[in-house]
Amino acid sequence: MTVRTRSASQGFGDVRGRLRSAGLRWTPQRRALIDVLKATNGHVTGAELVELCRGRDPETTPSTVYRTLEVLEEIGLIKHSHGRDGRQEFHIAPSSEHGHAICESCGEVRELSDADVDDLVASLGGAGFAVDLSHLAVGGLCHDCRAAEVAEA
Repeated sequence: MTVRTRSASQGFGDVRGRLRSAGLRWTPQRRALIDVLKATNGHVTGAELVELCRGRDPETTPSTVYRTLEVLEEIGLIKHSHGRDGRQEFHIAPSSEHGHAICESCGEVRELSDADVDDLVASLGGAGFAVDLSHLAVGGLCHDCRAAEVAEA
């Protein structure tokens, strides 16, 4: 598991009150999840979050983690996406909506910004389709894997 950490805990200021407003109690397990999320940067799976939370509080249950993640997404603190394998991942405090380009050889993941996919979004928008970039995952080969493939041929 590769989880990058960060020092800032942007956006999580009044999370306790926001969870209570959504009908959730403030429990030690939810506190553990919030602490893990505040220390996480980038993408992480629900299973990884459960494991990290259980390291802080062994009483943490997957249902508590997933229900809390659902509410956190509703209030805009996290966003879920799906990798090419269909696995659900959570992006912590995303600065913008983005898709992913995933190397099918080495597994490298590159975030795709609006600018990277402007033409696709415009084309689909012209056909009346609004694109949700957070669910866009494109497979292919990264520069290094493509170069290695060409060298072998």
